[in-house]
Order: sequence, then structure tokens, then C-alpha cells
Amino acid sequence: MKQPNILFLMTDQHRADTLGAYGNTRGVTPHLDELARTGTRFDRWYTPTAICTPARASLLTGKAPFRHKLLANYERNVGYIEDLPEGEFTFSEALRDNGYNCGLIGKWHVGTAKSAGDFGFDGPDLPGWHNPVDHPDYLAYLADNDLPPYEISDRIRGTLPNGGPGNLLAARLHQPVEATFEHYLATRAIETMERYAADARERDTPFFLALHFFGPHLPYILPDEYFDLFDPADVPLPPSVAETFHGKPPVQRNYSAHWTFDTMPIEMTRKLIAVYWGYVALIDHEIGRVLAAMRRLGLAEETAVMFTCDHGEFTGAHRLHDKGPAMYEDIYRTPGIVRVPGGPEGAVRSEFVSLLDCTATILELAGVDPGPAVDSRSLLPLVTGAGEAADWDDDIVCEFHGHHFPYPQRMLRTDRYKLVVNPDSVNELYDLEADPDELINRYCHPELEPVRTRLLRRLYEVLRRRGDNFYHWMTSMYDVGDVAHDPTMSGLDESSYQSTGP
Repeated sequence: MKQPNILFLMTDQHRADTLGAYGNTRGVTPHLDELARTGTRFDRWYTPTAICTPARASLLTGKAPFRHKLLANYERNVGYIEDLPEGEFTFSEALRDNGYNCGLIGKWHVGTAKSAGDFGFDGPDLPGWHNPVDHPDYLAYLADNDLPPYEISDRIRGTLPNGGPGNLLAARLHQPVEATFEHYLATRAIETMERYAADARERDTPFFLALHFFGPHLPYILPDEYFDLFDPADVPLPPSVAETFHGKPPVQRNYSAHWTFDTMPIEMTRKLIAVYWGYVALIDHEIGRVLAAMRRLGLAEETAVMFTCDHGEFTGAHRLHDKGPAMYEDIYRTPGIVRVPGGPEGAVRSEFVSLLDCTATILELAGVDPGPAVDSRSLLPLVTGAGEAADWDDDIVCEFHGHHFPYPQRMLRTDRYKLVVNPDSVNELYDLEADPDELINRYCHPELEPVRTRLLRRLYEVLRRRGDNFYHWMTSMYDVGDVAHDPTMSGLDESSYQSTGP
């Protein structure tokens, strides 16, 4: 197969259960559902870390956060580095070097000193964590199309513990759909695709085009037809809204207070979920415009399409909003859909895969050596049906380093269980078969002691193999089995540790 074009569709803070393809019978996502019907849907697709900048840096480099070390969003950064190290490998520069046009329309959020253009991407520089509605290019788009400016009302927010107004969670937007930032992004992506299509005809140049929406990240700011698309009475509350935080790390209760959950009536949670679904529907509509343009330009049979997001969103689950130091499925399991030219339709894969694996997949599609993407593995064998499930791990490891403050965590997710190690607090163990909503922390339950030990040892093994120094804490604090190294790092007593441990 000649080098295909690659259309990479990415959202921000997107729950998998908002899509019809992932079981939502009330949602309005026909275009993404059709992409899943004609491609491969991954049911166990995880983010390496549930926070924007580190996850996006992992996509760009193919490296886990602990390795690329860009560990926090700069807006809340409390001492971590704010940009990738000089000379870091990125898939975009590799594609450029191998003859691809590369474009990125939308959210960047991978550092402060360098823009997407510095890594080989065409497109307007759109920095920040949410729709930059004062950006000159967006304002020019509104003016050129005689569209009204950004204006909001009906704000939804709670009350902070200090008595001040809480974070804005949602608002009504007084603009038509054509004036929304989402429509603007899709329009710019279509214009870029048209340019790339012309270049492909003239010089046989393939393209990689990323469209990164800033939504459905909160605040959910939508025009009437999407703000009111769903009746809150028809929206089910997540079962984990019954969260008590009993036996959980105290930081979760603190985050619930920060997100003002208990200061708003439960009916407001239903409305927020309804508006969130509306946001997803709006983005799906705009993705439909881009896919239609791809077909109009005659590119559908020579373009691979990938859809995913950087991480999930709570929307009231566990009495939380946004994301944070709580490694629940709501924010770590995300949607992931891949369609390649000539690939099978309607495939569903249950292997544990990661946003990290997009990097090697993109590079393999382009015929580029993915060697520097050390933590990434191409999904093409699974998408084409050439890969056997036995070739993939039966678990996945994720990490977190903090948001408002440093907060290191590591997670091991298996078919049935999830282990979360919290050095400052209680660890967590969930039986996802008996408790899919992760309400009961079973870490100290005596009947699960063999499971706890097995998972601790497996997590330790993976972290050591990767070189993630988080394992040092585990060496001294938990039953990780025999060790074959001096865990004190003294280098003075190796003979005491010459065993046949893991």
C-alpha cells in the first residue's frame, strides 16, 4: 500500500460512554458511530495519564510521561518542566522528513516556549486549555462571515469552600452554530485538507492532518440547539454519584469540594450531563463536515482515519468534575477508533491499548521507523486482523504526577481488577466485575490478599522493566517478592540481593 493520508481526529476530556458506538442509546453521534461501523473500535483504550499536556506530549513522542518528563499543564504547574527537552523525537518531524505535509488545526497544549509549528505542523497557533475565543484568526473568521461575537449567559457554577464562585461548568452561547469555535476549527481543517489534496494531485504528496477540538472539556459552552438538545429528565445519573469516599484517599473528597459538587442540587448534575452530551453531539456534527469533505475530495479510499481523545471526564461521577488524582475508568478509559484503507469493517478489539500506541501506528502507516517511540506499539496488526491477541499484554499501566499540586500515582488495570498505588495515602483495589463503578476499595479486604500481592508484584515488574523510578517506593513498602538488586542503591551490598526474584 502506498503511503496513505492520515486524518487524526482528537477531542479533549471525552467520555467513551457518550458515543452510540460505545453503548449510549440516547446520544447523537452518527458520524463517529459510522466511523466505528466501518473501522475498528477498541473497547479497552486507555490514556497514559489523565491530564492534557502530558498525554498530548506522549502522543507526540511515543514516550510515557515519566520518560518525556512534561508532567503537568502549565496553567497549574508547580515546578515541573514546561516544554519537551531539546532534540526530543516527535512523529510530526519524522513525517515531514519523509515527505508528508503535516497540519494541526486546534488545541496544541504541549508546552509554552514552542508552538505546533516548531514541530513541523501547519496551521494557526492556538495555545491554551480551552477555546481561545479572542484569537485573531477566529475573530477574522467571524468578521469574514458576518457572524456575531462570543457572548454567554445561563452560567452554571457552584460555590468554593472559601465562599467564592466555583469554576464555570457550563453556559449558554449566544451565537449560531456557524459561529462556534468548533465550526471554525472544522472549517479551517477542511480548507487545509483542500490545499493538501491539491498538493497530492500535483506532486503525489501524502498528508497528515490533525483536527484537535478543545471540547467537550468543561466549561460546556453551547448554542441553544445543543445546550437544550437533551432533556435532563432523560439523562441517567452515573451510579457512582453515590460515592461516600469511605476508605478512599482523602484527596478525592477534597477535589469534590474544589469542584463544588455538593453546593449544587442533583438536578443541576443532570443538566450538566445533558449539556455535555450536547457538546459531544456538536463536535460529532463538525466531524461529519470534515469526513464529508474528505469524500468530496475523493480521498476516502486513500486516507486512514483515527479518532480518540487525551483523557476522559467525570461529569458528576464519584461526585467529581473535570479530572484529577483519582484513577477511575471515567477518565482513564477513553474512546479509540481506527479505520484504514482496505481494513475490515465493524471490528471490535478487547486488547489493552493506549493513546501512546497512536504514535507507532501513525509512523507505520507512513512507512517510517517507529524506533524512537519507545513506549508505543503499532495498532495496525489489530486493525487489519493480522495480530493475535496473545501478542498483547493482559494488563495496562497508567501514571499520574499531579495537577494543582504534585501527586504521584501508578495504576495497573487487568481484566477484572484495578490496583492504584498512592504513596501519601491508602492504596486502592477494585473488583470491576463485582463493582464496575469502583465504589468499594477492597485493598485491605483479607480475601483479596492473594490478588493484591499478585498485582503489586506485576506492577513492580513493569515499572522496573520500563525504568520508572516509582518502583523504588514499592520496593521498600510492599510485598514485591525477592529482589535481585540492592534497593538501597548504595552499591555496597549487592551480594545480599543475589536471588532469583522477579
